[in-house]
Amino acid sequence: MNRKDETIKKEVVDQLYWDNRVDADDVTVHVDNGVVTLKGTVPTHGARSSAVTDTWMIDGVTSVEDQIDVELAPTVEIPTDAEVRNNIQNILSWNTDIDIMDIDVSVEGGVVTLEGTVDEYWKKWKAVELVSDVSGVIDVLDEMTVVPTGSFIDKDIAETINDALDRNLYIDAEDITVEVEHGKVTLTGVVPTNFVRSKAGDIASYTAGVIDVHNNLVVG
Repeated sequence: MNRKDETIKKEVVDQLYWDNRVDADDVTVHVDNGVVTLKGTVPTHGARSSAVTDTWMIDGVTSVEDQIDVELAPTVEIPTDAEVRNNIQNILSWNTDIDIMDIDVSVEGGVVTLEGTVDEYWKKWKAVELVSDVSGVIDVLDEMTVVPTGSFIDKDIAETINDALDRNLYIDAEDITVEVEHGKVTLTGVVPTNFVRSKAGDIASYTAGVIDVHNNLVVG
């Protein structure tokens, strides 16, 4: 049964107010046939990401349109681009999963661009996640390339993902079609909840040899 947009909106708003990382007073929510549009302003890129993640957790949400802007609070001293870049490089270098030697960081007007290579797909969004919470970051452009250290066959990658989906308690692997072409994974099918959609995407992202993931699963 499809949930009413009014119910979805109320629960999204409640979720945003619950999350102490997000100032929900500055975020507006619009819902149309399960498609949620978020507008307004938040003080950090991390808060923006949290608002989107919170929205996906609500039953009945089929898509999220992120139109939130990042605006630093007036009371916060705005760091220079050089300071932001230096802080980012420190945070990345402190994380043992990331090899900072292979990543180039540039900052212009608070917009961070990450270029270079990582050896696992999940390390791309790990780097973006770490950067998002740095003070002064307005947006993050991920232009990193995944270069696996080993040799992988598409068929083996697909089988590994399917096996992991089949082992997962919350996922019916028969609902999901996995296609792999040159290391790029595409997930299609219909799943019952956003939680399952997210978990399936995580499984694909953590699989060795994957260089990109397109999560086209539909919640229905």
